[in-house]
Amino acid sequence: MPTAVAVTSPELVLPSPDRHTPPAAILQSAEPGERGGGLDRTLAEIHTLVEQHGHVLVVHPAAAPPALVHRLHAARAALETDRLALVGVDLPPLGTALLALQLRQLSICDFSPGVLASAARLLAHYLHAGAVLGSVARLDQVPVGLKAHAKSWLPGSQFAVLARPEPQLVRLSGDQDPGLKAPGFPTRLVVAEGGLPAERVTGALARAWHVREVTPTKLPAASADWWGTSKLTEFAAAIPDISVLYQLVSSVRREECHWCGLELIGDRCAFCAAPLPPPGERGRR
Repeated sequence: MPTAVAVTSPELVLPSPDRHTPPAAILQSAEPGERGGGLDRTLAEIHTLVEQHGHVLVVHPAAAPPALVHRLHAARAALETDRLALVGVDLPPLGTALLALQLRQLSICDFSPGVLASAARLLAHYLHAGAVLGSVARLDQVPVGLKAHAKSWLPGSQFAVLARPEPQLVRLSGDQDPGLKAPGFPTRLVVAEGGLPAERVTGALARAWHVREVTPTKLPAASADWWGTSKLTEFAAAIPDISVLYQLVSSVRREECHWCGLELIGDRCAFCAAPLPPPGERGRR
C-alpha cells in the first residue's frame, strides 16, 4: 500500500487528475467542536491509517487552530509511533490543497515515506499561490503599503496579490494583465471564485502565465479569513506533470536520518523532526 496522505479538512481535497492517484484520507476528528470527537477519535483514525498503510502523512495548514495542532501531536505521542509525519504547510488554503494533491500523486511512486514527507517543503517552493481581492485592509499575510491600504477603501478597488513564493501586491485597473511574476515553467492553474468574478484570473492572468490548463474548484471556507476578505478569487498554479515532479524530487540528494533511520531530503526528518547533523557527523546513528 502507498503511504497515506491525510488532510484535516474536506476542503483540502482536490479531485484526482487521473484514476491512479489515491484519494486523500480526511480526518473527521479535525472538525471543530463536538463534530470532531476529540483526542480519542483522532487516535482511532490515525491508528487505523497506520495499520492499513504503514506510514501516514497528515497535511495541515500552518495557520490551523492551535488546539488542532496540539491534538495531532498528542495523538502521535500517545501512539508512540514514528510512522506518522505531521506536515504543516505555510500556504494559502487553495495552495495547501494543491500541495496535498501533488503528494498524493507522488505516493504511488517508488519514494520511501521519509522522502515523500520531506518533499513537501521542496514542492511548496514551486507553487504560486495568490488571489484577486476586493480589499487589502485586513490582509496580514502579505506586506501592504500605506498607499495600497488607503486605496483599499475606495469603491470598486481590486488588487492582485501573490503570497507565495514571493509576496507581491498590485492595484488593478481595467482588464489588463495583473503583472504578477509568472512561474518559469508550465503550470496547471486551479481557480476558486468567491465574491469576485474569476474572469481576470482565468483570462488575463492565465494568458500571461502561459497556463496549460485551468481547473475551477470550490473556494475553501478558510480562504476568507486567510486573505482578510470574502470578496476574492483565489488561485494556485503548480507543475501538472507527475513525471516532472518525480524528476524534481529524485534529483535531490538523499540522506539517512540519524535518529529514526528513514531516508530524507533537505535538512530535517519529517517523521521524527530530527535535524540533519553537520557533514562530518553524518552516517553515525
